[in-house]
Amino acid sequence: MAKFKIATPAGASFTTAGGGYEYEMEPLDGMDAEIVEGPTDEDGFIRFAQDADAIYGKGMRFTRKIIDGLPEQCRAIALGSVGVDSVDVVAATARGLPVTNCPHTFIEEVADHAMALLLSSFRRVIEQDRMVREGRWREGRPALLQIPRMMGQTLGLIAFGHVARAVAKRAKPFGLRVIAYDPFIQELLMVEHGVIPATLEEVLTQSDFISMHAPATPEAEGMLMEKHFRQMKKTAIFINTGRGPTVQESALIKALQEGWIAHAGLDVLEIEPPGNNNPILGMPNVTLSAHTASASARFDPARKLHVGRELALILNGRWPMSCVNPAVLMSSKLRRWQPISMERGPNS
Repeated sequence: MAKFKIATPAGASFTTAGGGYEYEMEPLDGMDAEIVEGPTDEDGFIRFAQDADAIYGKGMRFTRKIIDGLPEQCRAIALGSVGVDSVDVVAATARGLPVTNCPHTFIEEVADHAMALLLSSFRRVIEQDRMVREGRWREGRPALLQIPRMMGQTLGLIAFGHVARAVAKRAKPFGLRVIAYDPFIQELLMVEHGVIPATLEEVLTQSDFISMHAPATPEAEGMLMEKHFRQMKKTAIFINTGRGPTVQESALIKALQEGWIAHAGLDVLEIEPPGNNNPILGMPNVTLSAHTASASARFDPARKLHVGRELALILNGRWPMSCVNPAVLMSSKLRRWQPISMERGPNS
């Protein structure tokens, strides 16, 4: 039996079930640790994890019940995703459990995808493709003669985290003026990225393209409502590669149906996958992808190696690189931790 047990639900998130844990185990080599799969239901996982030293969170929600049921020896919950909405972070903090994520792993891919949705929505790529395939060749040019030139238009970013900054960098060569709203980011940081700080109202009313990047936090849930879509330009294109629940989908549907905005490019939805009765699926003024913005050939290796590195730090009694609830450092339960902020590996 290994010295350290890392408990994880059976199967995998994002990818097909199985696939092994070679990438996660690479940074753990020589530590006498093992990743062991257990049940995916609350009660079953709690029983299974009673001797766990750490949790590899994937494939299920880690509720307060599960977190409160973890043993005293459990040191952290490590996630292989950017979002942490699968974990009750408040409950984890109360227990003194650090929750780690992969904040820098998928930035470039998501930014690329946001620009792809923006460009394809603006230039009506799917509509143009359909016209050609249906023998409506002569309709293509007249349709595009109705839209303006992209250069000189305004892109508004809601939230200015790492992905939004990467989107701003990509938007500049297209001649877009970029503005951003984020009450948690210093305005000088936006200026350093060539972005104009703005209020939410200014982003909504001035932008020709609005890109949503707010994280899936309780405060941001349902952040964009009917009143916000009513403030947008009738020609506006709304892009969301962040989290579906940050937008009240019924309000977005109404805005698209009644012409408050022109188009939406969505990688995320309120409920995923959507039911067949979701009106969005039948709307010609919506471009969709299946929550795939972060996907690329490096997706699994990058995130799994990061999880392994975090687990190696944690099991060595060191502070993880990407803790989303650093307030646990103040907990008396964490006297065993060595909070080395610049640490990059268990043996460095």
